[in-house]
Amino acid sequence: MADTLMDLAAPIFSMIVVCLNFLSIFVLVWGVVMAGIDFIRYELTEKDRLVAARENNFIRNFLGSYVLLGLEILIAADIIETIIHPTFEDIVRLAAVVIIRTVISYFLNKEIERALQTTDHHSIKKDK
Repeated sequence: MADTLMDLAAPIFSMIVVCLNFLSIFVLVWGVVMAGIDFIRYELTEKDRLVAARENNFIRNFLGSYVLLGLEILIAADIIETIIHPTFEDIVRLAAVVIIRTVISYFLNKEIERALQTTDHHSIKKDK
């Protein structure tokens, strides 16, 4: 019964995986486009290079958050795909992909946090 149910649900889950993969691509492209627009706008309009550099850090953090979201969506898609087709090779591949993406996510998140703390520190010093 369980095999039959999984056989019936597999095409639906496969379509969900495809949709999640496209969603992650959309999130990444959207983040790049939005960050690119902001970057061009600040580069063309901001005369103070220090302010432009600070804005570039904000843009980088903004883009990093989209990259993190895209990676999380890809991990979810990989997990679902491995549940649908659970071969040993797929499980090993999933483990490797999840480890790599988790490490990337961890360091991106740390960089974003550090940049936000630096920004907060500079704004506190500026306010005093």
